[in-house]
Amino acid sequence: MRARLILPGLLAAAALSLVGCGTQNTASSGSAEEKSRTTAPGSSAPAQEGAGAAVAPKALRFTGTTVDGRPFDAATLAGKPTVLWFWAPWCPKCRAQAAETAKVATDYQGEAHVLGVAGLDKNAAMKDFVSETGTDSFPHLSDEAGDVWKRFEVTEQSRYVILDKDGKTAYEGVLPGGEGLAEKVAGLTG
Repeated sequence: MRARLILPGLLAAAALSLVGCGTQNTASSGSAEEKSRTTAPGSSAPAQEGAGAAVAPKALRFTGTTVDGRPFDAATLAGKPTVLWFWAPWCPKCRAQAAETAKVATDYQGEAHVLGVAGLDKNAAMKDFVSETGTDSFPHLSDEAGDVWKRFEVTEQSRYVILDKDGKTAYEGVLPGGEGLAEKVAGLTG
């Protein structure tokens, strides 16, 4: 009689264990978008659970390839203010902004992200620009097709789009020579 009571309990416990295992496998095989939400900043490796991984806002749900040919997932920028610098390699205004943009990227490392979005030319010219201007301390997307430019409705080079930590546009426009960029980022990180 006692065995009759124990056996159903053991079977129920085994069934619950199997259901629990199945749930874990389903969760870990989520969509690419779900996986991108848990990617560690600055890499394509998944962030560890409980490590404060931020959910990517709609503005940062895009991918691309850097001028170095590496895949880039903008979801890695989630949770911190982000400067998107739209530039073209042949643009003198962009060249004039390079030093200040690189300085902001260095000064606010760990507090904010800076991402160059190169367009309106070929990747070889983009790589040369990054090397010549010393802006290799932060990533630059090769947006030859203009997909990211279109996403942010950028119609001219030498333009900044600055997002707050929640992915909302805090500033969009031209900053000659990068003047005022540091102040705008400071206002979002302080």
